[in-house]
Amino acid sequence: MSGHTTAIEIEATLKQRIMVFDGGMGTMIQNLRLEEQDFRGSQFIDHPKSLKGNNDLLSITKPDSIYEIHKAYLEAGADFIETNTFSGTSIAQADYALEAFVYQLNFESARIAKKAAVDVTNATGVKRYVAGSIGPTNKTLSVSPSVERPEYRNITFDELVVAYSEQTRGLLDGGSDVLLVETIFDTANAKAALFAIQEVLDEEKYSPLRGIPIFVSGTIVDKSGRTLSGQTGEAFVISVSHAKPMCLGLNCALGAVEMRPFIEVIGNFTDAYVICYPNAGLPNTFGGYDETPATTAKYLAEFAASGLVNIVGGCCGTTPEHIKAIADAVRPHKPRTPPNNPHKGCLLLSGLEPAVISSITNFVNIGERCNVAGSRRFARLVQNGKYEAALDVARSQVEMGAQILDINMDEGMLDGKSVMPKFINLIGSEPDVSKVPLCVDSSNFDIVVAGLKCTQGKCIVNSISLKEGEEDFINKAKLIKRFGAAVVVMAFDEDGQATSSEDKVRICTRSFRVLVDQIGFEPNDIIFDPNILTIGTGMEEHNEYAINFIAATRIIKKNLPGCRISGGLSNLSFSFRGMERIREAMHSVFLYHAISAGMDMGIVNAGNLPVYDDIPKDLLKYCEDLIWNKNAEATETLLKYAQEHSGGGNKAVESEEWRSWEVEDRLQHSLVKGIDKYVIEDTKECQENTEKYPRALNVIERPLMKGMSIVGDLFGAGKMFLPQVIKSARVMKKAVGYLIPIMEEEKRARLKEMEINGMECVEEEENRFAGTVVIATVKGDVHDIGKNIVAVVLGCNNYRVIDLGVMTPCEKILQTAVENNADIIGLSGLITPSLSEMIHVAKEMERLEMKIPLLIGGATTSRTHTAVKISPRYSQPTIHVLDASKSVVVISSLLNEDVRMEYLEDIREEYEDVRTDHYDSLLERKFLTIADARSKKLSIDWTSSPITEPKFIGNKVFHDFNIEKLVPYIDWKPFFDVWQLRGKYPNRGYPKIFKDKTVGEEALRVFNDAQNMLQKIVDDGLYTMEGVVSFYPANSVGDDIHVYAEDVTPRPTTPLAVFYGLRQQAEKEWESIEPYYCLSDFIAPRVSGVHDYIGLFAVSCCGAQQLCAQFERNLDDYSSIMAKALADRLAEAFAEAMHEIVRTTLWPYSSSESLEAGDLHKIKYQGIRPAPGYPSQPDHTEKLTMWEVMGVSESIGTKLTESLAMDPPASVSGLYFANENAKYFAVGKIDEDQVSDYAARKGCSKSEIEEWLSPILCYDPT
Repeated sequence: MSGHTTAIEIEATLKQRIMVFDGGMGTMIQNLRLEEQDFRGSQFIDHPKSLKGNNDLLSITKPDSIYEIHKAYLEAGADFIETNTFSGTSIAQADYALEAFVYQLNFESARIAKKAAVDVTNATGVKRYVAGSIGPTNKTLSVSPSVERPEYRNITFDELVVAYSEQTRGLLDGGSDVLLVETIFDTANAKAALFAIQEVLDEEKYSPLRGIPIFVSGTIVDKSGRTLSGQTGEAFVISVSHAKPMCLGLNCALGAVEMRPFIEVIGNFTDAYVICYPNAGLPNTFGGYDETPATTAKYLAEFAASGLVNIVGGCCGTTPEHIKAIADAVRPHKPRTPPNNPHKGCLLLSGLEPAVISSITNFVNIGERCNVAGSRRFARLVQNGKYEAALDVARSQVEMGAQILDINMDEGMLDGKSVMPKFINLIGSEPDVSKVPLCVDSSNFDIVVAGLKCTQGKCIVNSISLKEGEEDFINKAKLIKRFGAAVVVMAFDEDGQATSSEDKVRICTRSFRVLVDQIGFEPNDIIFDPNILTIGTGMEEHNEYAINFIAATRIIKKNLPGCRISGGLSNLSFSFRGMERIREAMHSVFLYHAISAGMDMGIVNAGNLPVYDDIPKDLLKYCEDLIWNKNAEATETLLKYAQEHSGGGNKAVESEEWRSWEVEDRLQHSLVKGIDKYVIEDTKECQENTEKYPRALNVIERPLMKGMSIVGDLFGAGKMFLPQVIKSARVMKKAVGYLIPIMEEEKRARLKEMEINGMECVEEEENRFAGTVVIATVKGDVHDIGKNIVAVVLGCNNYRVIDLGVMTPCEKILQTAVENNADIIGLSGLITPSLSEMIHVAKEMERLEMKIPLLIGGATTSRTHTAVKISPRYSQPTIHVLDASKSVVVISSLLNEDVRMEYLEDIREEYEDVRTDHYDSLLERKFLTIADARSKKLSIDWTSSPITEPKFIGNKVFHDFNIEKLVPYIDWKPFFDVWQLRGKYPNRGYPKIFKDKTVGEEALRVFNDAQNMLQKIVDDGLYTMEGVVSFYPANSVGDDIHVYAEDVTPRPTTPLAVFYGLRQQAEKEWESIEPYYCLSDFIAPRVSGVHDYIGLFAVSCCGAQQLCAQFERNLDDYSSIMAKALADRLAEAFAEAMHEIVRTTLWPYSSSESLEAGDLHKIKYQGIRPAPGYPSQPDHTEKLTMWEVMGVSESIGTKLTESLAMDPPASVSGLYFANENAKYFAVGKIDEDQVSDYAARKGCSKSEIEEWLSPILCYDPT
């Protein structure tokens, strides 16, 4: 009989009479008083573990006894008997080491029950059914087994799905008529079981059983009316109703009397049939049950008489006598009539408590602060691992009235797939927070899925769209539906984001029809986001965006019944970033109209919104004018209002009016605005006014330094941006450059006069600077953009900066500092070997008993490394400086005697805490042995698909590659990072940064300057692009990759070269599904016999150093930094373009690939190109092997320094891996056993390897 036919048959009976379930299987087995040998039978006579108490096993070892129990219940009047499989999962059976027998156990249990049902059906003529019992397991997804680690779980959703799937197959194959997910104390476990059932029924073998009735029964543990994991009955119903259970109810834990109020609640909340099978009262002091059959039957008869139930039965303590009495007692009563759609038109969501959103529900506030993209504080807490404080953010939102919590972990430095579940698990540990539903928010669908696997309630997914096409949309929507979540659908399709009201309606209508007609989505579970876009940008086409959203909302709500409308409110006012009062008023006005049009919910910070009627009348009018686009001056009017009501905001000086000012004011204006057109003229005018400025030095000390002081203050206050500061420095240098010859002449004249007058010729000490700073990129490192920026910023703040450039030996740094009586030494580095050199410099400063502070900066440095590794080597202040903007604050604090001691005490305490936290984390962090890590490596079936051969074996050189072809491959985001220009959500990255209210204008200006310089570089041939690509046969041997000179069979015993690999060792929370990676995993093992290949590459942008030197001779720091930044971008673009050529042509394993530049930057292609010295292989010494194999120095001229930095600095190198499973990963910290093993394989001393790998060691080699 098909599942559908069975469902029709059972439902027909349920409409006619109250049906009866059986009673306690465990109770009956207990009465048999079985011993160990009974549980073992003949099959398990030698099993190593005790099996007594494993009742489910009796279906194999004592099948006749189980049959007799079933038959007794059927003869007592039961319509349904449950299979003896309450603990029939591999998870529960693991306690007995019987995981391998789970399928047999479930199959035999169902077979025995089916035989009993058929026998009694034939004997009585009344159809009897088998309910395949699926119990809760002894592990839970919603509750941590460790009080100390509330985020920890000892089981995963995927593990539960695998276990429940295996059980389901056995139950179906054995003949179950119904699948019963029962005794649910954790709804998340039940959702995994329901997910598994649907997965199994999707298998072709079980297609005839699709439509099989599913019964779901929860367990309320006490009179609080909640499950063990904290859900109310209503929330439980909402959470499981997506599976469309035929019957829904409660069993176990309580007797009938205690269960009644909760059965009433569930009955009023669902249109499913209600099932109720309580215990025989509450247990007595000895754990037994005293309630007689007559008593239980009496209570359940009252249930029946009140119209509460459709199926009744018994659980713990009940016997066939109980079931007979119950069947007799309910027989006269009519079955409950399920209410017809009790929540028609409602969106039902749940956390621990229900959220019913109906047509009369007020606007629903979705808390926005648990979003790393939208809350800087929350992002910082999560990035720093301060999850308890992050949880306080969530708690605060709920306390402030958020009815749903939006959770977003989309940040480049976070592993969203692990952080999202971790935070959701933490929320689950706090009932005050987890009572509200969650909105799992990510642009990465894998992160969404990871979040869905941790939520026991019914949540919202934010979001999906038709952007990637209908097939992708359908696949994601089906999975969301299977998880039982509601969904936010963006008004976005293959042609892009909808901006007009017509496009918004068209896309939402199309999405609705696909979801409802093709997938069977409930209309009430669909939430449309028709895109709240930014207005007031100055672009005419944006003026109608608010109107379009409101108009589309009205039409969508009218034409697509049941759906909801939501949106992210902060987008609306991004043009007014920093003007919070204006933004809040705009939001309030917009919501007033949008809600009236049908907007139901939104991601807002509701506590900050003013009441519409309380907004000042003039401000209200200006907001209305802008939102409804009533006049072309609406934006300017609102900006003017903001200036007038925020303490000013001076009008911009028009045209050349400033040229009529006093000369000192003109100089300051030139400096602040970065205008160099008149600076020589104005400097000369000051210098020639000898009455006011007797010496040229006075011009520097007074008007010029006053102007630069203003620049420094504005930069420190965030009112100027780095590119502007550098332009200001260029103006300053031109002015000083003009004055230097005059100052030298004045000095010579003074010395001559002193000589004539017989005075001793002593040069004057000119203390015009706030302090002297020696800065350098350390020995072996050639990267200096960051250092150069710091030099400029310090110069703007009246510090004398002695910049020693790159590749600077320790001796030169210290000697220069002593000779110039330096106040500060600053060290910079980009590659990890530079960290060891910085430690060396610190040791030398200590040996020489130097007394000046040491500052540490650069991309590879960190506060933790500085505090743990460098600071202890030098007894004087040693401080990590994050970026240029922080350098002035640090140095001024160190050189100001009034605050110095207090500042250093704060630093000392802070770094002591950092060291303590670091060493504590090493103690807490667990590491596998390298042998164990290797046993859990990535497993790939190398025979499943053929390996593509490269077009050649050996090396191919690319000289003077066409730069114009590389421009489309440039990733501009890192370019803006160089200039410390960072847009705020949603205007992050290129080109959205140009819309950012704070930095957009400056970003566009710098970008245009870059385009002009780039054009000149192309036109004048200032840069040349050189590259070499290599392909060689390769196989993995353990953690290493052997490279062969020839592609022959068998592979040579002696390789041409070996690339040594490092494997992840830090214990993973999800290690059951997450392997421990090493790069060698992505190359076919030699023992497999499969011929595999590896690629190598090195590319460089040559000529930048010469161009920069030319700019520096002209005192043009801005252009010098620009030239270096463009060289870096071109080198990265060359690497990106070359990788595409490799994938599609030279090693055509992805020959049909056709991706846009944005997709390339997001790594949407097959294969990876990891670089030595980076997270997947942190050992820079592997570059030596690459250089030797490819002949890089000889072929393209790119050298390696003694610290293995590449020269020229604008260079990129790495390895090519083609396997479809290849992915980027971070090796992370490694333990001493792997270091010893790695050193032995490489033929190096352990101490040498420890020096190169110092940043990733989980132990202190000293």
